[in-house]
Amino acid sequence: MKSLLCTALLLLSILATSASAGFFEAILDPESKEGKIFSGATQVLSSSKEIDYKTERAIGESLALEGLQRFGSPVANESLQKYVNLVGTAVAANSKRSTIHYQFAVLDSSVQNAFAVPGGVIFISRALLAILNDEAELAAVLAHEVGHVSAKHALKSTQRAQLIQGVGTITAASVGGERGKKFASAIGDMQTVLFDKGLDKEMEFEADLAAMETTYRTGYDPSAMIRVLEKLQRLEASSKDKKGSWFSTHPPLGERIARLRAQLQKYPDYSSLASVHERFVKQAKVK
Repeated sequence: MKSLLCTALLLLSILATSASAGFFEAILDPESKEGKIFSGATQVLSSSKEIDYKTERAIGESLALEGLQRFGSPVANESLQKYVNLVGTAVAANSKRSTIHYQFAVLDSSVQNAFAVPGGVIFISRALLAILNDEAELAAVLAHEVGHVSAKHALKSTQRAQLIQGVGTITAASVGGERGKKFASAIGDMQTVLFDKGLDKEMEFEADLAAMETTYRTGYDPSAMIRVLEKLQRLEASSKDKKGSWFSTHPPLGERIARLRAQLQKYPDYSSLASVHERFVKQAKVK
């Protein structure tokens, strides 16, 4: 079972070795031994009354697999993945929930989006990364997603959230019957919210404010989050296919920008903080 506990680390590893690539292919194959073990993880529970981090992470890993299947595999660029993980780890260390393990990956997707799953696995698409201009903007996007994880937004997002909160710790013993079906249905509900409908508007506003605070605490210009949303606002007008993109899974950009501009007054020294353009261009621009 040790390999099961390490699945996400191997799957999303920033060290793209041939061995991990083979495991990655296996885990995505629903007929493989690894794939069957992992898909079954969403239906193995104990009778604990409250969810713990191990359970939250296992739920997140299941959702991460769905995200990979929808949006593509991690970009095969070890240097890029390391860089994004360094920036992400820095902002996560200054977040409200800094003690859990976060992991970041750039997906080879032409859809402009970023999303987080419970437990701290965070994705940003190659297409969204491409429109960013500096490290502060990357930090802001990752801090926004860290904000969702910190507040456990995905776990609170479905009508069956109370069911999930009560299932306790995932173990190696299968749960059959009606309880297992309900739990799997709750996972399905979260997939729909994260990848199709989007989170509640107030959750997005909360993550925006958390992104601004976290980037500031890390030493980045907190206005970077505003710049990112303004870029997306300009792109939205000319975007034909919004399915699965930031535009389809996030609330209207105008209101979010207005709220953040009002919040910026909390940071009178923001313009003196780091943006880090040159390093970002060197490390993050995907050819």
